[in-house]
Amino acid sequence: MIWTWDPVKAAANAVKHGISIRVAARVFEDPMQLSVPEPHTDDDRWRTLGRIAEALVLVVHTAPAPEFGEELPVGRIISARRATVRERRIYEEGVH
Repeated sequence: MIWTWDPVKAAANAVKHGISIRVAARVFEDPMQLSVPEPHTDDDRWRTLGRIAEALVLVVHTAPAPEFGEELPVGRIISARRATVRERRIYEEGVH
């Protein structure tokens, strides 16, 4: 899978949430990640919760899809931040 992002928005995300999009992309390496469709959006956005080391991170992204000229599906990361207490509970309940 290939992940892309807008560099300007990624820089703003790092300042606002203290996590780089490049690091946040590692959430997809968590075998226990949880993904759900993002409600109330016109495009195909998803929310994925997953662990990066000891941090639980929420990533908002588009669903990876085939793209001309690429061997692997391409998705776009829109934002990333540390999970809230409620999101942490959802993740932990989903894992156990």
